[in-house]
Amino acid sequence: MFNTLMTKLRRPRGPLAWVVSMLVAYLGAILIVMWVLDYEPAAFAVRDAVTVRLPSGGEQPVRGAILTGTAIEILDRVLHKRGGYLSNDVLPPGAWMDNVPNWEWGALVQIRDMAKALRNDFSRSQTQSTEDQDLTRADNHLNINNEAWMFPAAETEYGAARDAWESYLTRLSTDTEHDTQFYARADNLRNWLALIEKRLGDLSQRLGASVGQVRINTDLAGDAEAEQSTATPDVRIVQTPWMQIDDVFYEARGSTWALLHLLRAVEHDFGTVLDKKNAVVSLRQIIRELEATQDPVWSPAILNGEGLGFVANHSLVMASYISRANAAVIDLRMLLERG
Repeated sequence: MFNTLMTKLRRPRGPLAWVVSMLVAYLGAILIVMWVLDYEPAAFAVRDAVTVRLPSGGEQPVRGAILTGTAIEILDRVLHKRGGYLSNDVLPPGAWMDNVPNWEWGALVQIRDMAKALRNDFSRSQTQSTEDQDLTRADNHLNINNEAWMFPAAETEYGAARDAWESYLTRLSTDTEHDTQFYARADNLRNWLALIEKRLGDLSQRLGASVGQVRINTDLAGDAEAEQSTATPDVRIVQTPWMQIDDVFYEARGSTWALLHLLRAVEHDFGTVLDKKNAVVSLRQIIRELEATQDPVWSPAILNGEGLGFVANHSLVMASYISRANAAVIDLRMLLERG
């Protein structure tokens, strides 16, 4: 019997058999590469990552250098992590992957929000002051479609944004550049936190809708004279499509990863403001909640069990962490406003 089997294996294969063998080998190789590239960058120490970028060698960074440098480092890690930037890949394995591209999108949203905050708030002393040209360029370059793959490619534009931020950081750290400033004020920080509230609220709602929710329409609540364009039902069923549940989960992972580092940088650059408002503990509470969103995912798939069912629901767990972080952001913003 063994000799018969070996004789069959030695027989010449036909063209179809060779094509099938090559196709199976190709798909196997693609799956292995996909597994290797399914990777999220690790957390980093914001001060250590930033000081190497400073022209002064990192000795006593100026106000705003840590936050600006952290934004640069986040963008660098999105572009140059294992496998590079995957969101705009048009060929396998990147084109067949969705977890990492959604993670990249979540981080990119936070990077874009920080670009606008730097351009419109942190670098300007008042509404009548002029924009910093490097920050304007960075904001413009970041607004390209994240899936653009040529003419120009998204990576090219994001690289140009990083270079513009590097130029701003260099000028900011130079004593003779008096027109380049970063203003660590409570009102500037409040404006950015107000945007963070909306981002976290959106993620929390979409994560919570993984099992479907009956929601009362509160769009016009609190204002008797408020109006909207078209009428909507008083009660709505909101549910994230089944095929998008893991997409939303990994978008939340990327967004909270980036936000976690930005808030750690805020603790450095806005330390005096936070101390005066007795708000350092409030900021650290937000950071603590966001750290939980980065715990390892031990399951090979994002599970979507019922809220109190037998199978876990990873989306609801993530929504719980983000909701608590969002509540803490609201408290911090109100504390900064009241003084």
